[in-house]
Amino acid sequence: MRVIRFGLVGCGRIAKRHAELLGNGHIFGGLLAAVCDTDLSKAKQLGDKYKVGYYSDMHAMANNEELDVFVILTESGNHAHNTIELANYGKHIVVEKPMALTLSDADRMIQACEKFHVKLFVVKQNRFNLPIIKLRQAIEQQRFGKLVMGTVRVRWCRTNDYYSQAPWRGTWAMDGGVLANQASHHIDMLLWMMGDVQSVYALGATQLALIEAEDTAVASIRFYNGALGAIEATTATRPFDQEGSISILGENGIAEVGGFAMNQIRTWQFSKQDSDDDDVVSRYSTNPPDVYGYGHKSYYEHVIACLVGGGSNLIDGYSGRRSLELISAIYESIQIENSVSMRFTPSKSRLGF
Repeated sequence: MRVIRFGLVGCGRIAKRHAELLGNGHIFGGLLAAVCDTDLSKAKQLGDKYKVGYYSDMHAMANNEELDVFVILTESGNHAHNTIELANYGKHIVVEKPMALTLSDADRMIQACEKFHVKLFVVKQNRFNLPIIKLRQAIEQQRFGKLVMGTVRVRWCRTNDYYSQAPWRGTWAMDGGVLANQASHHIDMLLWMMGDVQSVYALGATQLALIEAEDTAVASIRFYNGALGAIEATTATRPFDQEGSISILGENGIAEVGGFAMNQIRTWQFSKQDSDDDDVVSRYSTNPPDVYGYGHKSYYEHVIACLVGGGSNLIDGYSGRRSLELISAIYESIQIENSVSMRFTPSKSRLGF
């Protein structure tokens, strides 16, 4: 089997997880080949640990290393120009969430990758959590019947120590708040389960964190299929993380996937029982020890399967843009203090500016 060689662009906190998987041989068919960061000391630390080349310039890495995929792990506000600059090397690109901070940047990323025949993958690892796969199957099998409501809750703890670790965190230009950062996975999941959004009304506040953007937000959603939705997201939970969850209610059943990062089935009840329904909660109630979620390994295996076997990309640039559009609409609604209809052109959203 062909081995796919990955080069990391950005060596911050999340890069350690990506490097651990690729550098320690946990991804069959994948190999960590090089790393870079504008702070050379960070790149050297990872490079020395995994015995790969390290650089302070991504173009130097691209020109000196044999790579198949660039993995963009820089600040969210830098994802767009990093992706666009690297696309012309003709190598495929994995970019962390959110893919960009503005819809115009997301469009430019998609266009650049299409121009140079590059596959663009957005990191949405929670789609590969086993409980989420089970929930998606129930949606596809229409076990819920008419969808009534979908709800996501992010109750996490991020103190000022977290935000002060890097000056870009919590800023409008480079990061955004809990919606763009921590809750982006959950918003993607809500869309994946419930379908397209018709309109949204949201409120946001900065309650405890000393940052520009919000640390707490709520949003009410109307889907095109008639269902309603709710988003509750905060990093102001104290003193510890509580949950990252999604609930789906329909005329024929209810399911909740909770845990820290949508990794535990807590409720699974349907009017018409399947043979394995009684065992679902017990089988999917274990919390794997992984601070960033529980699907990164499967996510990388999916990327490799797409590149080697020609499989369909589950989370391409258009899918990443879809959740970014809802996030942008939520920020727009917070600013104008009114509902926002999709599709829309952002005018007041502060995200990315």
